[in-house]
Amino acid sequence: MRRLNVNGVQREVDVEDDTPLLWVLREQLGLTGTKYGCGIAACGACTVHLDGVPTRSCVRPVSTIEPTEKIVTIEGLSPDGSHPVQKAWVALDVPQCGFCQCGMVMAASALLKTKPNPSDQDIDEAITNICRCGTYNRVRAAIKAVAQGSTKSAGLSIRHVDGSVT
Repeated sequence: MRRLNVNGVQREVDVEDDTPLLWVLREQLGLTGTKYGCGIAACGACTVHLDGVPTRSCVRPVSTIEPTEKIVTIEGLSPDGSHPVQKAWVALDVPQCGFCQCGMVMAASALLKTKPNPSDQDIDEAITNICRCGTYNRVRAAIKAVAQGSTKSAGLSIRHVDGSVT
């Protein structure tokens, strides 16, 4: 039995140690916003935050995650879509098919948390997710919109049910 802190809630899961976090989230916990894209950490559709750091969950075995580490999925970022990055995504029509967008939003929110006013190079280095629809220009525009005052960086914090903030 493994204990995980997911979206501010302590969860217990009965899985093999080498089970990738992605499958625990989707199959054991029913959090299907995190997507399976490639299984080799290349596409980024499976991106979650692990203690605030964007992490490709498809290759992260649950045995490497401590019970105190905070896992945040797209559902935990904002269950109602009110996170500043999500709002910018909608306002600028970033998603087309939408499959990769949860991972993109997670990568973008982590970037803005560490660099509230990222340069184009910062964005290129942080947003390495693959989008088959090619919405990269819109992704950049949405990140810039958040950075340029559509929201304050304090609004990028995630408040968990247990009261903690990441």
